[in-house]
Amino acid sequence: MPTLDDVYRFLLTPRWLALHVVVLLVIPAFVLLGQWQFGRFEERSTSSHQITGNLAAAPVAAEELTSPGGTVSTQDKYRTVLTKGTYDAGAQLLVRRRVQDKAVGFYVLTPLVTADGTGVLVNRGWVRAGSTADALPEVPAPSSGEVTVTGRLRPTETEETSGIRDRAGLPAGQVLLINTEAIGRGLPYRLLGGYVDLIEQSPAAAVAPAPVPAPDVGEGGGLNLAYGVQWWLFIGVAIGGWVLLIRREAADLKAAATTPGEPGPGEPGDGEPGDGEPGPDAPSRSAAPSVSSVSPVSPGPPGRSSAPDDSSDEPSSPDDSAESAEPAASSRPGESAVSSPSGESADLRA
Repeated sequence: MPTLDDVYRFLLTPRWLALHVVVLLVIPAFVLLGQWQFGRFEERSTSSHQITGNLAAAPVAAEELTSPGGTVSTQDKYRTVLTKGTYDAGAQLLVRRRVQDKAVGFYVLTPLVTADGTGVLVNRGWVRAGSTADALPEVPAPSSGEVTVTGRLRPTETEETSGIRDRAGLPAGQVLLINTEAIGRGLPYRLLGGYVDLIEQSPAAAVAPAPVPAPDVGEGGGLNLAYGVQWWLFIGVAIGGWVLLIRREAADLKAAATTPGEPGPGEPGDGEPGDGEPGPDAPSRSAAPSVSSVSPVSPGPPGRSSAPDDSSDEPSSPDDSAESAEPAASSRPGESAVSSPSGESADLRA
């Protein structure tokens, strides 16, 4: 009977040591991935609740949440704001590579100059790109005169926050990022921090770009929560599979050590002929003897010779005929050999 140490000695083989290392590396990796997904869930859930609340909040003046040269805090992102002024059509810009309705186009960015001489960048909406990369899109002109704008406040864009890489050499009047600081360098007035996505304006424009849709709050990081739980379930799967493989290997080794071996090929009991045992096509042991063996002759009736009949198809030789014609000599005194009427010899007592 194998001991416990003998059965589990396979755990120290190179193959199993490699498996141990893989499991020990996978488990902490799954732990970290799960924690990262849970962190994303908390971050997105907080952002989702905050954005939902900001969208539902009552409008306030833009000057209450931002200032010239200032920034828009994360807590005020997507807050509904009001501002009044006149569009500066000469400073209008097109923001490249903006996708809406599954098509690539431009945002139309027009500064709105307020009564106190400061400006705020207003994203009036989206227009489809031209037929070629160099063709300018058709852009509706901004309203003239003083207008009141209602929109969603957005923080300024950077490469880090937007994931868009800025570059130089663009056509005149086009930009890649809505960066208030960079755009404000070319204007004669100061800009409020951030920009505003237009929701509506009064009086309404006769023709206007397509409005920018409201942000998709989504499930608030619900997918991240599911992914985090999934990663941690993988930890249990890895440990359970590891233990199952060990137990199965140990059971196989124990069974091989305690079970007598099965007869191999050529050994008795396997249905194949072995040494000293006839196969299925071999003649039976009880078969008749060969022609060369002589069968015992049963004794005949008294007075008849017990010699077998040696008649054959070949003619007998003269010598054989002579020998057969001679009377058999008596082996006892007083006995004579007398031929029977049929030609057979018989022994008669004197």
